[in-house]
Amino acid sequence: MEKLIYLDNAATTKTAPEVVEAMLPYFSEYYGNPSSIYTFAAKNKEVETQQREKIAQILGAKTNEIYFTAGGTEADNWALKATAEAYEKKGKHIITTKIEHHAILHTCQYLEGRGFEVTCLDVDEYGLVNPEELERAIRPDTILISVMFANNEIGTIEPIKEIGEIASRHGVLFHTDAVQAFGQVPINVDEFHIDMLSASGHKLNGPKGIGFLYIRKGVKIRSFIHGGAQERKRRAGTENVPGIVGLGTAARRAAETMKERAEKESTLRDYLIERVLDEIPYTRLNGHPQKRLPNNANFSFEFIEGESMLIRLDMAGVCASSGSACTSGSLDPSHVLLAIGLPHEKAHGSLRLTLGEETTKEELDYVVDQLKVIVKELRDMSPLYEDFVKQKNKMKHVH
Repeated sequence: MEKLIYLDNAATTKTAPEVVEAMLPYFSEYYGNPSSIYTFAAKNKEVETQQREKIAQILGAKTNEIYFTAGGTEADNWALKATAEAYEKKGKHIITTKIEHHAILHTCQYLEGRGFEVTCLDVDEYGLVNPEELERAIRPDTILISVMFANNEIGTIEPIKEIGEIASRHGVLFHTDAVQAFGQVPINVDEFHIDMLSASGHKLNGPKGIGFLYIRKGVKIRSFIHGGAQERKRRAGTENVPGIVGLGTAARRAAETMKERAEKESTLRDYLIERVLDEIPYTRLNGHPQKRLPNNANFSFEFIEGESMLIRLDMAGVCASSGSACTSGSLDPSHVLLAIGLPHEKAHGSLRLTLGEETTKEELDYVVDQLKVIVKELRDMSPLYEDFVKQKNKMKHVH
């Protein structure tokens, strides 16, 4: 493959060179186990605290409220399962949404099997949760509200501040899966009344296999992984020092470049959206037109299958992903696209393009030019499209 245009930054990002550089010494030079007593290892304990401080500063949190995990999925599981366990005497009701990541939805299903009741809120056509509907769903036995900060498929940013205020007013804990949002948009845990927040390193030019859970002081949740006394007795397992250094470095880098990166990416994103909608007929943008992540564009193309489109784009050197999960071995269309009201056939023809800091306008022009050809060729092969055109021509003659 000579050409490579990478537009799947919501799936994972390239680890930034300065992040790799910061991590390297901790593999072979400063390789001590931070839990050991001798000076050589104890230095790594200090290094960990420094990274915690960097992350806490970005969120407006306290250093000892940041707990390192193996990624966003573990952080989500921990927030939900440990809260359920710790607060089940108060109640067994949890509120979430229909468009959460599977790390949340599958954990909720697991908890339902253990006697908890889960309310999954609907979203509107843009993927937004209605805060009033959320407030109406709160019951005396509600112990947790978990709503993602921004959706990983359609990029819609939720009204987190309002939801946090509602949760706080009702004395209900509020968790947000901020895996897509952390490092992309400003987040302050106090301002948004967030009690727990999940994030992951590899979504912000950091390494894979490292993330964190922010747990507000006073939230009584215990360990999710049992073993040694690491992470202030709340998360057992030898700390992944290189990963932690990588995460801290990537987080600081993302915070420092956030403003100009968001401006650049949203300008390119809008350019991409405009060209696709103007030049490819029977196409819609999924997600909110304004309240969306700076780098996310998600389209549905009528009369075609997302998977065929991805394969053709791959042949043209473009990495993208589909809104439909058929690519991961399931034939069901994306639960997110169905939740925003797309019929099955439209949900199947979806494409998510997520930009990165290195994406150029020239690359996007190439992608749109390829897409126009691909969509036309796939539609020409589609019996659905053929019927649609015949129907349209018939209507023309009638009028």
